[in-house]
Amino acid sequence: METKYIFVTGGVVSSLGKGIISASLACLLKARGFRVTIQKFDPYINIDPGTLNPYEHGECYVTVDGHEADLDLGHYERFTNVPTTRANNVTTGRIYQSVIDKERRGDYLGKTVQIIPHITDEIKRNVKRLGNTGNFDFIITEIGGTVGDIESLPFIESVRQLCWELGQNGLSIHLTYVPFLKAAKELKTKPTQHSVKQLQEVGIQPDILVLRTEKDIPADMRRKIAQFCNVTPDAVVQSIDCPSIYEVPLMLHHQHVDEIVLRKMGMPVEGEPHMAPWMHFIDKLHHAKEEVTIGLVGKYVELQDAYKSINESLLHAATYNDRKLNLKYIHSEKVNPENVDSMLNDLDGVIIAPGFGQRGIEGKFVALKWCREHDIPTFGICLGMQCMVIEFARNVLGLADANSTEMNSTTRNNVIDLMEEQKSISNMGGTMRLGAYDCQLLPDSRAAKAYGTTFVKERHRHRFEFNNDYRKQFESAGMRCVGENPSTHLVEVVELPDKRWWIGTQYHPEYQSTVLNPSPLFIDFIKAAIEYHNEKNAEAGY
Repeated sequence: METKYIFVTGGVVSSLGKGIISASLACLLKARGFRVTIQKFDPYINIDPGTLNPYEHGECYVTVDGHEADLDLGHYERFTNVPTTRANNVTTGRIYQSVIDKERRGDYLGKTVQIIPHITDEIKRNVKRLGNTGNFDFIITEIGGTVGDIESLPFIESVRQLCWELGQNGLSIHLTYVPFLKAAKELKTKPTQHSVKQLQEVGIQPDILVLRTEKDIPADMRRKIAQFCNVTPDAVVQSIDCPSIYEVPLMLHHQHVDEIVLRKMGMPVEGEPHMAPWMHFIDKLHHAKEEVTIGLVGKYVELQDAYKSINESLLHAATYNDRKLNLKYIHSEKVNPENVDSMLNDLDGVIIAPGFGQRGIEGKFVALKWCREHDIPTFGICLGMQCMVIEFARNVLGLADANSTEMNSTTRNNVIDLMEEQKSISNMGGTMRLGAYDCQLLPDSRAAKAYGTTFVKERHRHRFEFNNDYRKQFESAGMRCVGENPSTHLVEVVELPDKRWWIGTQYHPEYQSTVLNPSPLFIDFIKAAIEYHNEKNAEAGY
């Protein structure tokens, strides 16, 4: 079959959940046996979010091929179980950089380079890139921002051209907001009408309207919206708040959105999507009664999107362990030796979060020392693993000034350091290890038992490494280096085998945890946290 293209735009306000709607539709189409992928077009000038502060943009997600991407790609993977690549996330900066590079090479043969056709052609080429591989039946393209934004105009114009060129192989979905005015006790449709009018003014007629709402929208109101917006009544659906984002595919299917898409694109509607594995997860999510309490120690806890993939991985793992997740955010800048006991003593497990830079680092060391001495299940990820190494060096090996050269470039005991060949590179991304790398695990390690294998491939996003000059010293004192890259022998996983569960990974296992394939390390971590919780209760006589 010819590749079908679905475009998802948003109106009225930002942060309505275009990514979740796109991922949910992809989930349904995939459950019907189609090959589906999603891409995100972001209207900012940055080449990618790699240099953006998490306070600006939330989590920076990393694809298998090492591209730093928008956090919505994490949702795409969690909902579809399909890995994403560089081609799945494109920014205005990438588009302009590509066009300017072509202009400098003389590819345009001396012509004046303009928004139309040169920028829009480049956008269209990127939209179709995944479709041209022949690997997908449906490409869902989410356009970031809100209709009417100046930044989005080249993308919207490109969507207009593509919808015209593709005919029945192109479809437009527009997500808008229907506010509820508490004083008037009324839902208001006018913002949606104006949003669709703005879209029509630039030449796009939406085929499906998804109405984001906190209150149920009556059928007669949906018919009114359909009439004013030139959309068939059955194609005006609501996206009411759900207890979990993972229930959105079921909510859309209940309103036959997947069937409407297929019909409008000239395809037969046969049977029902195979959602049994998804329903199994939702059933577990609903029926879990007991809690597991996990503390996430990091410096971006005010903005929970900064740790989005970790949050979701913990939820997946807790759900499959038949527990509700009670996640407590602990600001590492506020942890000190005087208050650490009161901040951590009610937890069943602790995650030491990834990140960059000095701020909040000492609080992580304090938390780690307390967790190690109290034998709490503890999981360090990326910088969290490096903090495990530094804390152990200071308090067990007696290297009081042990540090990472990221934090102190003159430290005498650089237990975490740049590799020699990286030190001359000044480009911000040039020293980064990005994307999926091999890791060989020792057969008797807790990590290997959790994975059920001694060979894994996990994604990285970091600059500094465990310094192998200290490896024997660490292992003699009880910290085992149980995972390493087979090519470079860089340490990927450390463990304290005499503890209940004490594992640090240089890589980010959270990037590969999905609803249908949760991360084995997170599953095992939550299992250990539950066992510790039960031990505490038994000792207390509960």
